[in-house]
Amino acid sequence: MARSQWGSRLGFILAAAGSAIGLGAIWKFPYVAATNGGGAFLFVYLGICLTLGLVLMVSEMALGRAANAGAVGAFRRLAGGFWPVIGYMGVLVCFLILSFYSVVGGWTVAYIVKSLQGSIMTSDPKALGAIFSGFISDPVQPVLYHGGFALLTLAVVVGGVQKGIETLSKFLMPALFALMLVLIARGLTLPGAIEGVGYFVAPDFSKVSAAMLVDALGLAFFSLSLGLGIMITYGSYVGRESKLVSSALWVIALTVATCFLAGLMVLPAVFAFGFDPSAGPGLTFITMPAVFAHLPLGQLFAVMFFCLLLLAALTSSVSLLEVVTSFAIDELRLSRRAAAVLMAAGTFLLGVPASLSLGVWSDYQLFGMNFFDLLDFVTSKLLMPAGELLLALFVGWKAWPVVRNELSSGRSPRTMRCMRGFCMALAPLLIGWIMVAGIGG
Repeated sequence: MARSQWGSRLGFILAAAGSAIGLGAIWKFPYVAATNGGGAFLFVYLGICLTLGLVLMVSEMALGRAANAGAVGAFRRLAGGFWPVIGYMGVLVCFLILSFYSVVGGWTVAYIVKSLQGSIMTSDPKALGAIFSGFISDPVQPVLYHGGFALLTLAVVVGGVQKGIETLSKFLMPALFALMLVLIARGLTLPGAIEGVGYFVAPDFSKVSAAMLVDALGLAFFSLSLGLGIMITYGSYVGRESKLVSSALWVIALTVATCFLAGLMVLPAVFAFGFDPSAGPGLTFITMPAVFAHLPLGQLFAVMFFCLLLLAALTSSVSLLEVVTSFAIDELRLSRRAAAVLMAAGTFLLGVPASLSLGVWSDYQLFGMNFFDLLDFVTSKLLMPAGELLLALFVGWKAWPVVRNELSSGRSPRTMRCMRGFCMALAPLLIGWIMVAGIGG
């Protein structure tokens, strides 16, 4: 059976960028950048994305296109032996992440409903904190919204590469940027907003340290969806006529631009009303609703904000489900519909205890973590970095001739040697550093 292909280069770029632009770009990046030196961090982050990030991204795309196969099949066709383990790790990580990411995606749907009802339109962060805690600890509502979000994701992936993922990406990505620009424009008109802009972009080189570099490296690798098999799978749908390096540069540019715009959207508004900027769900589900409660037409802006979160969550969840669906199609010989339904059902079922662990099952812990936090730790601190490290070693030491053949057209031998050097030594060392720092932290 012929493998699906993207209908256009634009569709591929937007889909790949959508996979990278997730909730972390909105609720994590602005705070991490601002507290790590602002403009200094942005400069380091951009440099990492355009060097190590670019090399690893185009290498993943090249592996997928050369093998014309998904995460596991690519390693089996190109090398065999031990190496398909990297693909299996990527599929496992995507499956585990999607299980709890879908829970959070359900929260965004719930908060769109709450915004429309006006039930979160209060400027008291303590009251909003109680609303949020009460919601996520409820044994029924979050699970139902988790199921609704899982069905949305499933509907897109069942539609296939062109009619499902590509069509959705061509609509959702422009919509995401449009919503973001409207919210930025509103936030920048608030008194005191310029202080938030300064907090985000003003360079503080005294904050440059080993810890800051670890944060920048970790955020760059995570925000570009590296080591998950996503870019291998998406690369396998790319035609021979497409230029991978320029496509990857566009993906990185869109990802970095979104992270930067997220900072301009969130921090000026937070500073304008004197709230404490933070990272994570507290920023999006507690602090931002408090900000909107202060604004004229605040309910409208709240609805827009949570719609934006939903779009970001959906484009990422679709890419995660596509990886595991592609695996089931290639390895289990299932139809796309059967594969997508099977994997969506599996991630939904695993997400149920993740959701319940924030409430009625919160007393059941392992290593001091509930099930939700344990899934997050295992994937982000252990499996993802390990997969990235093995991928870099594979590209640099085993599959470089394949990658070189895919990428070398019009590029000097010196450039190709530098790219290989990144994968052979520098990338593994830096990723290993991130792993040690993450586990130690």
